[in-house]
Amino acid sequence: MPVDDLSLQPERCACTEPDAISVAAARKRMVADATARDLAEIFKALGDPTRARILSALGDAEVCVSDLVAALGMGQSAVSHQLSYLRELHLVATRRDGKHVFYRLADDHVRALFAQGLEHVTRG
Repeated sequence: MPVDDLSLQPERCACTEPDAISVAAARKRMVADATARDLAEIFKALGDPTRARILSALGDAEVCVSDLVAALGMGQSAVSHQLSYLRELHLVATRRDGKHVFYRLADDHVRALFAQGLEHVTRG
């Protein structure tokens, strides 16, 4: 779609003064600043194509780092950097087995969040 498409233009309100009751209700529903920052960081993590591919590869399975490197066709350092970021945000968890480190999605919340995002972009 062209950027100048009128259907993409933001709608404007004809109000000249905010409604105090509506403003108060909106503020009451709003998440705290710290929560908003944390939530934005999660979506920022999901907003990177490499990290999205990593999360999709983990799906319902544990995957060894070296296998992720091969599947992604990237260098170990780059993949490890992305995994570290995902781990810091508690989106993935690890399990060590000897010299191997396996990654998996951290929990069902991450799985559901990713699945819903994927459904949103792939629905016809």
